[in-house]
Amino acid sequence: MSNAESSASKPGNRLVIALVAGEASGDQLGGALIEALKQDHPHARFVGVGGSRMAGAGMECWWPADELAVMGLFEVLHHLPRLLRLRKALTRRIIETRPDLLVGIDAPDFNLGLERRVRSAGIKTAHYVSPTVWAWRQGRVRTIKASAETVMCLFPFEPAFYAEHGVPALYTGHPTADEIPLESDAAAARSRLGLEGSGPWVALLPGSRLGEVSRLATPLIESAKLLSERFPGIQFLAPMANGPARECFEQALREQEHLAIHLVDGQSRTAMAAADVVACASGTAALEAMLVNRPMVVTYKLSALTYFTARALRLFRNRFFSLPNLLAGEALVPELLQKDATPQGIATEVSRWLTEPEQVKRLQTRFNELHKALKRDAARSAASCVTALIEGRVE
Repeated sequence: MSNAESSASKPGNRLVIALVAGEASGDQLGGALIEALKQDHPHARFVGVGGSRMAGAGMECWWPADELAVMGLFEVLHHLPRLLRLRKALTRRIIETRPDLLVGIDAPDFNLGLERRVRSAGIKTAHYVSPTVWAWRQGRVRTIKASAETVMCLFPFEPAFYAEHGVPALYTGHPTADEIPLESDAAAARSRLGLEGSGPWVALLPGSRLGEVSRLATPLIESAKLLSERFPGIQFLAPMANGPARECFEQALREQEHLAIHLVDGQSRTAMAAADVVACASGTAALEAMLVNRPMVVTYKLSALTYFTARALRLFRNRFFSLPNLLAGEALVPELLQKDATPQGIATEVSRWLTEPEQVKRLQTRFNELHKALKRDAARSAASCVTALIEGRVE
């Protein structure tokens, strides 16, 4: 019997794992990780910060994940006093609880500082989901080295980067690649969503954070207006990540007369599967669209001040920002960033996918190859890594 299993089996010496996730994607990863860990450690206690998925998996949530869902250099400054108070209280509670391991899931601006403080108190730490240090702000690797004993990476190209900087890192794969089947039936997805009409259908995904939705809702909606003029019978659906995102999107939609967009609460993957083309914010949505195997246009807008500062300080280090292109190492899908994220630009790129079926077939072949490369029992792999860290088997 392993040390961790022995600990978990003793009523008075229960295995305790703290996890901290700061947004919807982190909540999904954390939930899958908890479920995999419970297979080996059914009596383990899971505590920390998480969303509905992690709570549903059995975690004792001290604070909700959306407390940390802030993005952008200057957006964070606005919430900084509250975030610092939260991190101080969370640090104190974790140290008092003395878990066997703290796993910070994504949210690096919050979690790395937390991990460093907890690690200095003699508690083991790991960071799950590598920050994009290989793309921009590479100086953060020093902070990661001081904060996390091991980085658990979602993508195969990341451990090599950390090896160059003397940081232990393990590739665990991405749970989403396991969850999404290699083939997604568009007709079945449309039926589940109650969609009528042959389309073509275009899915609009403005993101989950209120800041990104507020910047992308209008360009996406106006691109739909342009597309409706070019393609008779075209239809649009937009899955909304949460209530505030829906309110923001609906407000922008009210400014467009005679434009119908079918809004869906959640169900983003089903909405993507129902679509012929996806126009989405960069991030997890682009990865999911790739795994669902739909052609896409990836767009993003930071606040003007955040973007100007990042450019001035040369914080961007990669020629791509969308995950499909980063994974492929080539420009598979169009990327529209900042000033290029216009209604005209989005509409032009969506039109190209709608009118070039051979290009779509080639793209879907590459997407299928990438999906197979990522498809592994990632949650199990991550759980094995966590157990190895607790038992001291990771150097």
